[in-house]
Amino acid sequence: MKLPIAFHPIYKHPLPEGHRFPMIKYELLPQQLLHEGTAEKADFFEPDVANLDAVLSVHKRSYVDELLELSLDPRAARKIGFPLSAELVERELRIANGTIIGTQKAFDNRIAFNIAGGTHHAYSDRGEAFCLLNDQAIAAQLLLNQKFAKKILIVDLDVHQGNGTAEIFQENSSVFTFSMHGKSNYPFKKEVSNLDIALLDGTNDETYLKILAESLPKLIEQQKPDFIFYLAGVDILATDKLGKLSCTIEGCKKRDEMVFEQCLKHQIPIQVSMGGGYSPEIKTIVEAHANTFRAAKDFFS
Repeated sequence: MKLPIAFHPIYKHPLPEGHRFPMIKYELLPQQLLHEGTAEKADFFEPDVANLDAVLSVHKRSYVDELLELSLDPRAARKIGFPLSAELVERELRIANGTIIGTQKAFDNRIAFNIAGGTHHAYSDRGEAFCLLNDQAIAAQLLLNQKFAKKILIVDLDVHQGNGTAEIFQENSSVFTFSMHGKSNYPFKKEVSNLDIALLDGTNDETYLKILAESLPKLIEQQKPDFIFYLAGVDILATDKLGKLSCTIEGCKKRDEMVFEQCLKHQIPIQVSMGGGYSPEIKTIVEAHANTFRAAKDFFS
């Protein structure tokens, strides 16, 4: 089975000192997938930078120009959380293109992955919380513009609400935004998705999976999407430093399996971006993310 995976080596597009953990997962996760045989070398591709026209289909030109020229207002740059640099902007453009290419590959392979991505806090006119450009929003709009899809469903299961994605598509009826997240987690001022499910602190596997099982199949039946984008953050784990839910690694994998099962049942291509994961031990983060790939291989083989 072909498992297309966009890969962005940190050593080529370095992150500033002090920001490598947990971003080191972008290097360790491919190594783990290759080591255990879940993926092969031929599955990985390293994208070039995204076409600016695609980026500008969802992000305002003034904001993109400020990123490219490194002229963001210092207050706006601080909200992003990374020191702004040409290397960082290039990395974000490559991540966005990894998701764009992944959507194309998903039509042939039924599923495609981005080792990075899930930058759902990037708004049309600003970035925040380590997100500069919204990779799945850019790719979704491009699918619509090129008429490869008429209706898109974004399934955001990161512990944090996809506020930027909600803002970008608030006037676009061709994209349905679904965010299931921690009620008291960042962002503290939520945007309005088409469907928001806010979970209480301490939500465990049983409750989480029950809510998802009741919501996702119904949503797919109602919306009948041509394509699904899935943000598979593993910050729903009880061990996560920035999450407040109480899910286990096994529960997180069952969540992924639910999403893949629905895509397979309805024959809907899916692109998966990895999103957040901030457990204290890097092995926990890598294991939880690797489970998403393992589940995909089990379902789509």
